[in-house]
Amino acid sequence: MAQIEVTLGAISAPRVQPAAGAATAFSEILARAVADTAPAGTSTVGASFELNGDGVPVELAAYGNGRIPRDALEPVGATGHRLWAPAAQSFEKLLSAAAADGVSIGVTDSYRSYDVQVDVVRRKGLYSEGGLGAKPGTSQHGWGMAVDLDLDPSAQAWMRANAARFGFVEDTPREPWHWAFQPS
Repeated sequence: MAQIEVTLGAISAPRVQPAAGAATAFSEILARAVADTAPAGTSTVGASFELNGDGVPVELAAYGNGRIPRDALEPVGATGHRLWAPAAQSFEKLLSAAAADGVSIGVTDSYRSYDVQVDVVRRKGLYSEGGLGAKPGTSQHGWGMAVDLDLDPSAQAWMRANAARFGFVEDTPREPWHWAFQPS
């Protein structure tokens, strides 16, 4: 029997001894599993990108937070929402993985224009003052790098266990529905 050791980047699998004739199938399955769990920003996202010193995509920084033209963002499947392309692609993979696990995740918000950010603060108050809105022009939503989700308890648990594989983190206390794309 052949021994197989697969290494992709910093991720490797231990040596195993698959049954005769199973080596190719095992290698393909392992490669798919590694690709599905690779950090955001790798070739699995399907795009290359550069972030500036503030963690903002260089391709979007010139527009300004909340001032990104519609055609500079990518649709997230058929949800009606838009995100920065690598975030949208990774989030679609996340939604597919959740669905494959029988978990339903709804999207309630994504990219927010500057005017919408101002409206959120008007209606919900500033986060720094106990409300739920970021100071307009500073929101991760304004870069197309955050989503607000409709999550039941099982979906919330799934996100907490799996979202990081797709580059999404729960980074805002008091907002368990807010998930931000943090590419590496």
